[in-house]
Amino acid sequence: MSHGLAQISTDKPCTCGVNSPLMNSSPSSLKYSELTDKIIGVFYDVYNELGHGFLESTYAGAMAVALEEAGLIVTREVPVSVWFRNKKIGQYFADLIVDGIVLLELKAARNLERAHDAQLLHYLRATEVEVGLILNFGLRPQFRRLLFDNDRKNIRENPRESVAKVSA
Repeated sequence: MSHGLAQISTDKPCTCGVNSPLMNSSPSSLKYSELTDKIIGVFYDVYNELGHGFLESTYAGAMAVALEEAGLIVTREVPVSVWFRNKKIGQYFADLIVDGIVLLELKAARNLERAHDAQLLHYLRATEVEVGLILNFGLRPQFRRLLFDNDRKNIRENPRESVAKVSA
């Protein structure tokens, strides 16, 4: 059963064998895979040029420049509002949005943690953007790709509706 939420951790080497079920899944079937592949390539270019040790804001500036040079449209510090009972109760800022469809959350941490995943998922949940990447400029480059389908976000419209009932 699909829950509309998928995480692909690709910062670790693949230990799958030739006959592994993972070999049968095509990466091109992922939503916006061509764009996310391009973004990840730019991420590695920036990491290789700057290395680790800078602040996230430095990497955000470098990523914006490099992504624009790659022909992509980049928006920095995008406001993400949180609503509750038709009232705005909070506002956060997403680091970058690429081509209006992929949200990037940049980190300069030793390692990626589950809290970073949660932060990106909250941003995806609060926006119409469905695909996000966490890019970590730590001691070693890491990234994660997360998906939160807009169909799953509709649960917010009727909070009393059971998640199990809606997904059936």
